[in-house]
Amino acid sequence: MTDRFPHHAQGRVRWPLTIVLLLFAVAVVAMAWVRQDYLRFSDAPLNLDGVRTIEFARGSAFKEVVRQLRRERISRGSPFYWKLLAREMQVASRLQAGEYALEPGLSPRGLIRMMAAGKVIQHRFTIVDGWTFRQLRLALANEPGLQQTLPGIDNAALAARLEIDGGNPEGWFLPETYAWVKGDSDFNILQRARASMREALDRLWPARDQAVPLQSPYEALILASIIEKETGISEERASIAGVFSRRLQLGMRLQTDPTVVYGLGEQYNGNIRRRDLEADTPYNTYTRGGLPPTPIAMPGLAALEAALHPAAGNALYFVALGDGSGRHEFSNTLAEHNLAVSRFLVRRKQP
Repeated sequence: MTDRFPHHAQGRVRWPLTIVLLLFAVAVVAMAWVRQDYLRFSDAPLNLDGVRTIEFARGSAFKEVVRQLRRERISRGSPFYWKLLAREMQVASRLQAGEYALEPGLSPRGLIRMMAAGKVIQHRFTIVDGWTFRQLRLALANEPGLQQTLPGIDNAALAARLEIDGGNPEGWFLPETYAWVKGDSDFNILQRARASMREALDRLWPARDQAVPLQSPYEALILASIIEKETGISEERASIAGVFSRRLQLGMRLQTDPTVVYGLGEQYNGNIRRRDLEADTPYNTYTRGGLPPTPIAMPGLAALEAALHPAAGNALYFVALGDGSGRHEFSNTLAEHNLAVSRFLVRRKQP
């Protein structure tokens, strides 16, 4: 039997096909638009608006990272785009928490790449040659961003935690610059500086001049701390070490002012008086022979090297030139030294 409504039947066939083609065309256009919008999102600069850093807490899931970026209005990109970008870069599970620098022009792709590589902000903390442990603790307490765990802990307890014998941590931290990241603590810095000093002594002690009158690496640390406080002139360190080494060998007292100052503690007001030189403390090397009981500061590598490799010679005395250079005049005899001291006093009185 023939179809009584051929035109209607043909229309029903052509109309669904048209719809399909139309929908397909719309889908193609939509996908192209989405792709273009996604590419624009992934490579367009983030909305920093003066923001220079961002910190993602440890343990943050990827969705929490995206939520934070949107909450702080750094990005208006959809979570779908962020998820797609991380999948495209194959780093969705490798993003690292921490503090990141947001440079002008940084794109979502650049931020994801940076987080995948863990390129967190590296802060710097410098331990200065010659600092005392008291100065080190004060500097750590004033370092913004470091977690503060030391307040309330005394030096003896800290020494125990750092496995330092004797209960006194003075001198045991190598002066240099230490990098740290957000989340690190003041104690982390101490641990690393302590390990660096231990490694330095373990390396330098076996190679010492066998004639040095030192019985242990700790004695080398003590002598190096005195050398560090006596001069900031690099070429003088070995000469000053030579003077102290010869005095120790001869049984002479070291008679060095920095140990007296350390022994005075908070009583020191900037000037050493005769009564200070005569006041007996465990650190007064005018009243007591040998080395003081502990270091008096943190010596740098150069001072450690000097203590273990003192310069040869006959000098037993030295005094500052008094000309503002920080240099010293060395003497072999007490008579020569007294003349050098007289010249120093004259220079000091000159306007």
